[in-house]
Amino acid sequence: MTVTKDKISVIGAGSVAWSSKLIHDLLHTPELYGSKVYLMDINEERLRLTKALADSYMAEVGGRYDFIATMDRREAIRDADFVINTAMYGGHLYYEKMRRISEKHGYYRGVNSTEWNMVSDYHTIWGYYQWRLAMDIARDVEELAPDAWLIQMANPVFELTTLLSRETKLKVIGLCHGHLGYKEIASALGLNPAEVEFEAIGFNHVIWLTKFKYQGEDAYPLIDRWIEEESAKYWERWRREQSNPFDIQMSPAAVDMYRSYGLFPVGDTVRGGTWKYHWN
Repeated sequence: MTVTKDKISVIGAGSVAWSSKLIHDLLHTPELYGSKVYLMDINEERLRLTKALADSYMAEVGGRYDFIATMDRREAIRDADFVINTAMYGGHLYYEKMRRISEKHGYYRGVNSTEWNMVSDYHTIWGYYQWRLAMDIARDVEELAPDAWLIQMANPVFELTTLLSRETKLKVIGLCHGHLGYKEIASALGLNPAEVEFEAIGFNHVIWLTKFKYQGEDAYPLIDRWIEEESAKYWERWRREQSNPFDIQMSPAAVDMYRSYGLFPVGDTVRGGTWKYHWN
């Protein structure tokens, strides 16, 4: 096994939701052991907590990284091999403020992306600042680490990746984790995810299961059988326990979209379902 010693920079590392998953994945990727991981955020308290989490988890699982906390974005980016942008302008409190303003003026509560939402989203008001932040980070990468891969994880992934690809000469990739919804499909069907072969195609929040095999055989018929024989009982329990009509991969909205388009939606693609699934 070849072990690299890269510099990996995480911008917006104070986001515990993203950073905890990223730290978990890094510590279970021995091919990257020995790398320096710069954790950067403008919130000192959140940054301190993320750094403590990284060090504690590394001590527990035995990984080998040098986690470095900094509030200096340029220091984090300089000579990096990978720059991961998870930053949200103003943080979630500012986002919630924009959400309240948007709903006051009639914009439907949509997911943090403009594709496939019922009416619109809050980027009408808030998006400019997020796009400007992403461009500022990209300009720092162009100057300080022009050969780095810029991995865009902060929403809206589709729009920001398109913007950065068009307006910079960087190597840019947008990363969405919605495709992992295939595991929930497999679980509902009683399948071992390790024996599932799948292909998911689309873009952020709009992902479709274009290939789904189990033990080498087409598994779409298993979905059809589940819908006919088991879905009603599954949904009865789910409606008692959940407050969000789109909180599960195998929701009625997902099945409705499957029947309409011929492919099963993956991840939170179901948020683009029809109005009849909105409980309010």
